[in-house]
Amino acid sequence: MRSWGQRSGLGVGMALAMAAPGLTHAGDLGVLGGALSESKPIFDARLRYEDVDQTPLAEEADAETLRLRLGFETGKAWNTTFLAEGEVITELAGHYRDDAARARDLSYPVVPDPESEEINRLQLVNTSLPGTTMTLGRQRINLDDQRFVGAVAWRQNEQTFDAVRIVNKPTSALTLDATYLNQVNRIFGRESPQGRYHGDGVLANAAYQFGFGKLSAFGYWLDFDHLNGVPAALDPMRVSSETFGTRLAGERPLSKLKMAYAATFARQSDYGSNPLSFDLDYYSVELTGTYRQYSLTLGQEVMEGNGTVGFSTPLATMHKFHGWADKFLTTPANGIDDKYVSVGYLAKGVAMLDTLSATVVYRDFESERLSQDLGDEVDLQLQAKYRRFVGLLKVALYEAHEGQTPAAYQDTTKFWAQLEYVW
Repeated sequence: MRSWGQRSGLGVGMALAMAAPGLTHAGDLGVLGGALSESKPIFDARLRYEDVDQTPLAEEADAETLRLRLGFETGKAWNTTFLAEGEVITELAGHYRDDAARARDLSYPVVPDPESEEINRLQLVNTSLPGTTMTLGRQRINLDDQRFVGAVAWRQNEQTFDAVRIVNKPTSALTLDATYLNQVNRIFGRESPQGRYHGDGVLANAAYQFGFGKLSAFGYWLDFDHLNGVPAALDPMRVSSETFGTRLAGERPLSKLKMAYAATFARQSDYGSNPLSFDLDYYSVELTGTYRQYSLTLGQEVMEGNGTVGFSTPLATMHKFHGWADKFLTTPANGIDDKYVSVGYLAKGVAMLDTLSATVVYRDFESERLSQDLGDEVDLQLQAKYRRFVGLLKVALYEAHEGQTPAAYQDTTKFWAQLEYVW
């Protein structure tokens, strides 16, 4: 069996051969030269400090890291562009554990931003067919609100996919999106035992834009290989699943108030080589009202559990959900019921800043099955943008309720200070 590198290399060669059958002709060389001359650089630098204090660990983690992304994207030649992007993550200072799958530095909390150097994206994008975009190679994929598939942009090393993706728009209102993937490049980096998921995955998503909002239907089939060298709870075989669902998201003005709404329902069962057996549901509802610079959000997200395993979303941008302390990246065996309220403020043109925003979120957690108390969390964020610079201060305060919350979940405080520049 060919490796992904062999298959992607073969695919790139075939794509170029189909796109440019007469590359030796002077006219074709001119087209290629024109595409190269229209190349755009990619540059992204992010400096971050993260501090984690987690009960009952003896040490407090602090990590100062720098991420650099460098690359380019060509102009079009034969309706095809080429993008290459490398990534380097360097530890500048600190003491922390960078990988939960490694039995070292166990007295420190985990900050999953390991040092690494790797190819972040390497892709060909072709638009030869009307209304159709085909992407081949290592790529970033974000679907809907990223609850099921996302790039995990919050971490220094984002999640990418070795995949073939086809997006077709038969009409302006309808979007059909299909992906086949055989490798997931996770946030832990290629040196980690859990840095890659291998296997077969199919992501199908169809969305239609109505006047009242966008209605999506999706089906995700994931069959991951067994991963040696990781605890059983981290084995990707255990999250092999088939998931079907639908989502509605839209907004409507009400005088001076703008109302946004979203609702999702999904059902998940075991699939492929998964040794477990389950049939679990997911649903979420969210309502946001915005008045001038102020916003208020009320929401609830429920993931069922059967006592052995909970509804899972292994490809999601999970930091967006269930609190920024990341206590529930793995859904509890009895599931989770997350009720939350968020207050936001956004102002433009404050002093020399382009934008200034502040967010406060309160979450109350309990298990979906048995209604166990899982604690609560307060999240705070202040963000400012000036031209291409974005500065961020962020705090997550998770508190277990003594005598009620299971021992696996204990008090955790996280703090971040970050500065990013994107070209």
